[in-house]
Amino acid sequence: MNSIERRLNAIVNNSTMAIFLMNDQQHCIFMNHAAEHLTGYRLEETLDRPLHDVIHHQRPDGSPYPLDECPIDQAFPERDRMQGEEVFVHKDGHFYPVAFTASPIAGDDGQPIGTIIEVRDLTEEKARAAALRESESRFRNMADHSPVMMWVTDPTGYCTHLNARWYEFTGQAPSAGEGYGWLDAVHPDDRAAAKQAYVSANAERRDYRVDFRLRRADGLYRWTIDAAAPRFGTDGQYLGYVGSVIDIDERREAEDRLALSEEQLRLATEVGEIGQWDVDAFTGAMFWPPRVKAMFGISPDVPVTLDDFYNGVHPEDQVKTRGAYEAASDPLLRALYDVEYRTVGKEDGIIRWVAAKGRGLFNADGVCFRVIGTAIDITSRKAAEIRLRELNERLEQEVTEKTAERNRVWELSRDLFAIIGFDGQLKAINPAWEKTLGRDVATLLAMPFREQVHPDDRQAVEALMGRLGSGETVERFEDRVRHANGSWRWISWTLVPDGDLFYAVGRDVTQEKEAVDELERAQEALRQSQKMEAMGQLTGGVAHDFNNLLTPIVGSLDLLQRKGVGNEREQRLIAGAIQSAERARTLVQRLLAFARRQPLQPIAVDVGQLVAGMAELLASTTGPQVRVVVEVADDLPPAKADPNQLEMALLNLGVNARDAMPEGGTLRISATGASVRTMGGTLKRGHYIKLSVADTGMGMDEATLIRSVEPFFSTKGIGKGTGLGLSMAHGLAAQLGGALTIQSKAGVGTNVELWLPISETSVGIDEVSTNPGFEDKASGVALLVDDEEVVRASTADMLEEFGYEVHEADSGEAALRLIAAGLAPDLLVTDHLMPGMTGVDLARTLRESLPQLPVLIVSGYAEVEGIAIDLPRLAKPFRRTELSSRIAAILSENKK
Repeated sequence: MNSIERRLNAIVNNSTMAIFLMNDQQHCIFMNHAAEHLTGYRLEETLDRPLHDVIHHQRPDGSPYPLDECPIDQAFPERDRMQGEEVFVHKDGHFYPVAFTASPIAGDDGQPIGTIIEVRDLTEEKARAAALRESESRFRNMADHSPVMMWVTDPTGYCTHLNARWYEFTGQAPSAGEGYGWLDAVHPDDRAAAKQAYVSANAERRDYRVDFRLRRADGLYRWTIDAAAPRFGTDGQYLGYVGSVIDIDERREAEDRLALSEEQLRLATEVGEIGQWDVDAFTGAMFWPPRVKAMFGISPDVPVTLDDFYNGVHPEDQVKTRGAYEAASDPLLRALYDVEYRTVGKEDGIIRWVAAKGRGLFNADGVCFRVIGTAIDITSRKAAEIRLRELNERLEQEVTEKTAERNRVWELSRDLFAIIGFDGQLKAINPAWEKTLGRDVATLLAMPFREQVHPDDRQAVEALMGRLGSGETVERFEDRVRHANGSWRWISWTLVPDGDLFYAVGRDVTQEKEAVDELERAQEALRQSQKMEAMGQLTGGVAHDFNNLLTPIVGSLDLLQRKGVGNEREQRLIAGAIQSAERARTLVQRLLAFARRQPLQPIAVDVGQLVAGMAELLASTTGPQVRVVVEVADDLPPAKADPNQLEMALLNLGVNARDAMPEGGTLRISATGASVRTMGGTLKRGHYIKLSVADTGMGMDEATLIRSVEPFFSTKGIGKGTGLGLSMAHGLAAQLGGALTIQSKAGVGTNVELWLPISETSVGIDEVSTNPGFEDKASGVALLVDDEEVVRASTADMLEEFGYEVHEADSGEAALRLIAAGLAPDLLVTDHLMPGMTGVDLARTLRESLPQLPVLIVSGYAEVEGIAIDLPRLAKPFRRTELSSRIAAILSENKK
């Protein structure tokens, strides 16, 4: 074998393609290493043998070939080149698909001397194709069984698949819906908008949502929402869209009904001639619409105050009106404002009767900040009442003449009839009293009526007597009267005064009252939950926006103060403004904590010092009737806790204890060390600080104790608590790795224990140390990214003062374009939450190409959700020194 033959032999044997050489008799005279590996035979085993005798090839479907039909065997030297697919049989017996090419070989004289056959194994390729078909089959099966309509497009926007639900809903044939045929089922008025939304999104390869009306199979149109997202392959190649269409017609109908209901309410208020009023309890400012001003004889455009209100009330009605308002705004009473009074027109002098109702609104500290309600002009009704009284006087004579008929009604009525003196003594009652209260008439007449009334209602009864004594007829008054079995029955009264007596007609409404109370409790719990949810969302959003607003304010004031702008008086004003801004920043942090946008920040806390610091506040909160005792063990180790949240929990527990002791008592707060040495319960084995809040109040029964930590469960009654105090304290302890336990007994008192884990660090170690800032001028290029222009401008001024050359961008995408254009930053300062790319996403992207780039994330939220712990961060608003020290710390850390 010469050198050329050796090189050719090496090339053939190193080929990945299996190669067979056949002579003019179609017997194998050579096969390379790839062919040996493919067939399992060595060259010496195949020499001078027909190829079909070695590999037993078959058709692609597995059936054997007759030798005269075998494509490879037909590739004799005198025939043309052939190619195709077959199934080979390996030496070990397994089958595998192949693709082959058979070409004749010509000798030096141009005559055929043999055949060369090239074979490629298709096993993996066939397996991938089968897997793809299986995947597509699974997707189509899943899509066809989906409860919503689904569709798929190719990269050109051509709809390649609509699931069975689409065709069931629209009644289209499969061939009609593909491509852009699906638009034929869209309402003609919505078709252009639907197509434009899709085409625009497809051009930008972004998510999109669009509402349109879709024709149902029965020809009716229903509102639907179409939502879709682009698909990309593992190599990033754009594959088209996948989307879903959901029937939202019922939701749209509900929204329309809600709008109609709101309009009906507005019209009802107008038709009913009901006026609304609103009083700011802090400033005394009042909101009166023209209808209410007309009740006081005041022109629509004249501003009014609380003094205008009192001055406009008739002198004889001012005391009761003022008393009703004060009771409604009193944090302890929180009474319903329900009063009728006369007004004297300020401009026209006309006397009018007004019926007003309302209630006070109280903040979390129990302070009334608003009183709102309605007012109705009842002058005509009062005139009718006067006429009614006159009519009653005339009828009284007729009743006297028809005593027999009256006695019949008196004896048979199920309502309670009574004649009562203003001394509270029953003068006469009908037999219905016996059936309703379980006592005979003689016994009831011998008992003063006041003694039969529930103690909680006696004050209202005394006030009622005053109203009756002034000659006022009371059309509806409810109180509780004792039954012979000790229970209480709710009675709804109508009372008419007559000289030294008054007549009363009562009806037992106990069952109706219990049903109404249960419904009101359920509705109040729902309203409270919705209110807290809405307040949390609103507070979190407002606090975030305030942080963005405060950032340029704090930065600008800090710049003016540092540069000594203005005279001494102006500097004092700047200092005052800075102090107010700092207070605003603290307020925003509290708002974020309330909205739960600020997670726990546990540090090492001296519980004894914290409790001692809270003692005075707890004493002033609980009032003089409650004695506050503080007991703290000596040498307590620090506890792991969030001091702000712990103070709030301690204050909530103190308020709960105060409410449990309406007649006064002792509130004992103690802090001791404790250990858990056995497994079991909610506490892990370890060392804890046990913070106990115990009272000598009314305590809880077993059923109440079981539900005590449920959110919104409260025994204080409607309007007297959120039911969140114990649940928030329970959640705080659990989040810290501790627990909350409660021991309580009805009539004895309650002891709530907060178990806090011992901190592994000393007090003060967890505090974030402040870097003194730059010792010298900084230098280099700073890339500043923030979507708020005023915030970005303020921060840029600070960075330029530090010595940086600042380049600004209003989004993460704009920042990446600057980098792509050649900008090489030495520092990245970026906001976190921005439209499109977040600050964290930007930092991660840039660090792929600039791994040593110093990064500082700033955010209007104090929360760290979504911000990795390895990315330094700074909360808005911030001053120059805070920004300086934070950047200096980052640069110092990068040098290590």
